[in-house]
Amino acid sequence: MDPEEILLETEDAMQKAVDYVFNEMSTVRTGKASPALVENINVHVESYGSAMPLKNIALISTPEARLLVVQPHDPSIMADVERGLKESKLGITPSVDGKLIRLPIPELSEERRVDLVKVVKDMAEQGRVRVRSARKDGNDMLKDGLKNKDVTEDQFHDYEKSVQELTDKYVKSIDEHLEHKEKDIMTV
Repeated sequence: MDPEEILLETEDAMQKAVDYVFNEMSTVRTGKASPALVENINVHVESYGSAMPLKNIALISTPEARLLVVQPHDPSIMADVERGLKESKLGITPSVDGKLIRLPIPELSEERRVDLVKVVKDMAEQGRVRVRSARKDGNDMLKDGLKNKDVTEDQFHDYEKSVQELTDKYVKSIDEHLEHKEKDIMTV
């Protein structure tokens, strides 16, 4: 395999790891309303005969800092959406108001905030591990290229350095996102 392809494949794997971590962190409740909290909840809709992500069947908005509003596109599935929200692990009780479902976001206690910071730190560490795993895979492919004479010794060292620079870049990105998320959680 060409060293450029190896580098691109490695960077793609690292980017996917970072995207996954950012997505996971966005689902952690900070005390502020965010559509990311509920958009991926799967709701089983009887009339459609299958489970669908909430973002595909309803409009999700945040009219206030501590309130989420879910408005199903089809009013006939209101009961299914309400049931799906109740069954989710959010710990928020939905209230139906005509064609809307309101989700008031309760204030987080200091103890709960500290617990959430631990959770996001763990998510960040999992992301770093995935990035480092992608680095190892990339370096292993380069070593195989060196053994097969597809990569010269100089290319190997240059590309190995490039893989490390990518690793540093993506780990830094995770760390910056973690820092931002920690501040978000801890601010009252």
